[in-house]
Amino acid sequence: MSLPHAILTALLEKPSSGLELTRRFDKSIGYFWSATHQQIYRELGKLENEGFIRTLPAEQPARGQKKNYEVLPAGRAELARWTAASQDPRPHRDTLLLRMRAAAVVGTEGIEADLRRHLDLHRRQLAEYEEIERRDFPPGRDSSQDRLRHLVLRAGIDLETFWIQWLTGALEEFAELPGHETV
Repeated sequence: MSLPHAILTALLEKPSSGLELTRRFDKSIGYFWSATHQQIYRELGKLENEGFIRTLPAEQPARGQKKNYEVLPAGRAELARWTAASQDPRPHRDTLLLRMRAAAVVGTEGIEADLRRHLDLHRRQLAEYEEIERRDFPPGRDSSQDRLRHLVLRAGIDLETFWIQWLTGALEEFAELPGHETV
């Protein structure tokens, strides 16, 4: 049930339309909780039906005008309840790791190239996170909200750093496998 809570969080940060939410997900929340345009609109309807959000009155009635949403007190209370509740971590599922395990029994064809591709993707993601950190969290920006948002970004930076280190080590290990030919 985390997508509704991600939407409530985003709407509390700034009342928005569904399209604006989708764009904001792509630029921030989507780095750690992704959702499609359709999922966001579906959840907006459910949240509105549950009395957690409402459509802001339009300045001028117009057909096809985008709806802007804001969080109601019940939605804020639900988000506070969910935030305060304890949750266990979910087991990690990663296809690359499963493919590595499978390669141990069926052969490694294609794996090394994909490890290199993953390494490149994680390096690019790390560079993007570091740019966001430079842009959005300069020295002295230390309100409670900024510090918590920065912690979330730091988690992304640390995860990308982990994957870069792991993939680099995996490629080094790969190079030492008997019969290995560099791709």
